[in-house]
Formats: sequence, C-alpha cells, structure tokens
Amino acid sequence: MNTASAMVFVDRDAIHQVFANLVENAMKYGQAGKKIMVGACETEEGVQFFVRDFGEGIPSEHLPRLFERFYRVDKARSRETSGTGLGLAIVKHVVRAHGGSIKAESELNHGATFYFTLPRQQVAAERLTIPERMI
Repeated sequence: MNTASAMVFVDRDAIHQVFANLVENAMKYGQAGKKIMVGACETEEGVQFFVRDFGEGIPSEHLPRLFERFYRVDKARSRETSGTGLGLAIVKHVVRAHGGSIKAESELNHGATFYFTLPRQQVAAERLTIPERMI
C-alpha cells in the first residue's frame, strides 16, 4: 500500500476566497438554470482545480487582462451585477502566493473555464501533521 499521496498545503481561508470568487462569477455570468462544474486533477505541475460555467463566454481579446485589478469585460453589465472588479485580481494574488498559476479559457457562447494549479506536496501519511490554520 502506498502511504504517500499528492497533496497541496494551503491557507484555508485564502483558498476558500479563491473558490468563492470563481464560483460566484460562474453563477453570475453563467446562463440561468445551467450548471457549473468544479473539479480537480493531478498534473505534472501539481493539482489543477477548475471552475467552469456555460454562459456567454468571454471574448478572446479580454482574456489576457481578466486578472488585472478593476478590469471589467462589460462595464455596462457590471453596473447591473455589482462588484468592484477586484475578484479575479485577488484570486491571482492568492494562487501565486501559494506558488501556483492561474489561467482562463473561453469560447463565445460556450462559457468560460478558470484553472488554477497549486504545487503538489508529497508527504508520507504517517508523518503528516497539518497546522490547525490549514485545516
């Protein structure tokens, strides 16, 4: 039996904020009544998490700027849905502070998917002690 497994060590509150921002955006910009998907898989770089919506999608010219502070794809729509334009910038900052990376992919009329990868920590299960703050 293999006692080691792929794990990521994170600040629980910070990563909760990452998921909260990404899921809230997916629910806000995904089409009403449609599902969102949340998942994870192991990659060579670590553990990749994703949040996907099935809304209008994001025009490709906006993708490079999505994680900038105060950047809004549709300023008129942002007044309707509220928000400061800081959510994705916060997500990027938290993920990078954990040694990870983040990206977004989208196709018009087929939604958007946000991926973030956190580095894997290999730890033998019998030696694993997780600080209380990280649980």
